[in-house]
Amino acid sequence: MRKDEKGNIQANQPLHSERRGKSKKEKPQGKVVQRQGGHGPGGPMRIGGEKPKNFKRTMKMLLKHLQPYYLSISIVFVFAITSTVFSIQGPKIIGHATTEIFNGLMSKLGGNGGINFEKISGLMITLIILYAAGAILSFFQGLLMNKVAVKVAYNFRKELDRKISRLPFSYFDKKTHGEVLSRVTNDVDLINQTLQQSLSQMITSVTTLVGVLVMMLTINVAMTFISMIIIPLSGIAIAIVVKNSQKYFKKQQEYVGHVNGQVEEIYGAHNVMKAFNAEEKSVSEFEEYNNTLYSTAWKSQFLSGVMMPLINFIGNLGYVIVCIAGSFFAIQGKIKVGDILSFIQYVRNFSQPVSQVAQIANILQSTAAAAERVFEFLNEPEELPDAVNAVSTQGIDGAVEFENVKFGYETEKIVINNFNQKVRNGQKIAIVGPTGAGKTTIVKLLMRFYELNGGTIKIGGKNITEYKKNDLRKMIGMVLQDTWLFNGSVKENIRYGNLNATDEQVVSASKAAYVDHFVRALPGGYDMVLNEEATNISQGQKQLLTIARAILADPKILILDEATSSVDTRTEVRIQQAMENLMKGRTCFVIAHRLSTIRDADLILVMNNGDIVEQGNHQSLLDQNGFYANLYKSQFSTGLIEG
Repeated sequence: MRKDEKGNIQANQPLHSERRGKSKKEKPQGKVVQRQGGHGPGGPMRIGGEKPKNFKRTMKMLLKHLQPYYLSISIVFVFAITSTVFSIQGPKIIGHATTEIFNGLMSKLGGNGGINFEKISGLMITLIILYAAGAILSFFQGLLMNKVAVKVAYNFRKELDRKISRLPFSYFDKKTHGEVLSRVTNDVDLINQTLQQSLSQMITSVTTLVGVLVMMLTINVAMTFISMIIIPLSGIAIAIVVKNSQKYFKKQQEYVGHVNGQVEEIYGAHNVMKAFNAEEKSVSEFEEYNNTLYSTAWKSQFLSGVMMPLINFIGNLGYVIVCIAGSFFAIQGKIKVGDILSFIQYVRNFSQPVSQVAQIANILQSTAAAAERVFEFLNEPEELPDAVNAVSTQGIDGAVEFENVKFGYETEKIVINNFNQKVRNGQKIAIVGPTGAGKTTIVKLLMRFYELNGGTIKIGGKNITEYKKNDLRKMIGMVLQDTWLFNGSVKENIRYGNLNATDEQVVSASKAAYVDHFVRALPGGYDMVLNEEATNISQGQKQLLTIARAILADPKILILDEATSSVDTRTEVRIQQAMENLMKGRTCFVIAHRLSTIRDADLILVMNNGDIVEQGNHQSLLDQNGFYANLYKSQFSTGLIEG
């Protein structure tokens, strides 16, 4: 299990996921081929002819990543060329054997001898040796190339995973989950497939083209030029098909993304869809996407399917031309009978690499586009590095000071204007205010999830930029309103707060959070495995587990973002009691919409539009009869409860 670099003691869902809700219109960007690995109806290697912005620069960067494997790739090149050369020799040897048999039969009919079986046997043995050697070389070539491709994909995924840990939260605010996932899955898979299949195939195809042309020239120059008539015909046919099919492949993959996204969305929010009787709308929307996908898919597949029959038809024309011209030259004694057979085989071997080279050229464009997206991701600006001479957090207290803090998620839209506040060690600070006032933003800045636009934040008298991010976040425990649990046992989810905790410590934290009694009632108790969405326990139980996780972390500063919103009133009272024990000697920030939960706070900060508009304890704020008093009265006099 990988520790979350955003805070070893983080007890809930990463904060950037709060902004995970994206417009459906964004899905084609990030979900066109996500989770399908590019294996839509159009096939794994067809990505709609997408082209990179800078092919040359991207290929240079890709070659740089291949540099450690140049020796292996060079061996693959040698094996591919050698095995192809061996295979190319086959038709000519068969031609010699055919000529020998024909001459022997003619001699026997003339009474002058017979077939030289010894010579034919020698030719056949040579042919078998060449084909066997070619097959062995091809096997080792494929084995070596697969190893290189898998290793390159492994390294890319490792780099991408590490990069994700170094990216600032602002990056995830602007990107959908699908856009990030497609870099790790589809784009890397496409590079892997190209290295495994297309690279060696390209070498083989080019070698075959050159080798076949040379062999044909050694047999008969005139016949070679006559048989070359099929090349421009094949090229024109391929160009027409590719030009017309690309737009359909591109649209097909786009609507694969629409269909995947719509199904995923409805599956993830199935209860909401049912609750609002939106089944008919969902089915209608799916049918619209599916019909468009069907329309584009069959057109793309039809045009793709036309290519090989068309190439075969042109190739058959080549056979006819070779047979007619060969017969004419054979009558004149300019070519042997066996050479005609060799020519027919070479013409067949020549037309196939032509179509392969055209397909590989298109695949390389798509691969370069995928590699470009990977490199763009790897070159994204990262979080500011830790200070060179970082200050140790050992022995510092939980006093926090905000000095002229200014921040905006976008520089032109400031949400925290000029925030100033001193919080003594061990104080319980409540932050209240309407939605969008900047409450959660304050704690994000405290955790250094975002960098300030101005001002400073100090913990223990030191600027938070002087600490290492990991050390800073170890001091802070978080419990968020949106629970985050992973697929694993109950014990593992609680231990996420402190990976070195013993089973006894896990149980102790569970008892403090009033988790122990319900966990022991679960099938398997602490060893019960939570499913992917943790739907096999209730929402309130999820929240209790995240609170137990925070208690196990034993932080100096505790952040509770509406942490008891998902539990019943009786359990809330118990949690409040447990929290009181936990908060002793620790600084605690409580973000609350239900003002009844923060009456006993040492200090209540009332925020509006990024500024503190009022501060004081519960009673003093009510006595002021201002903004806080209006919020409080609105919840209890009218029965409205925010959040």
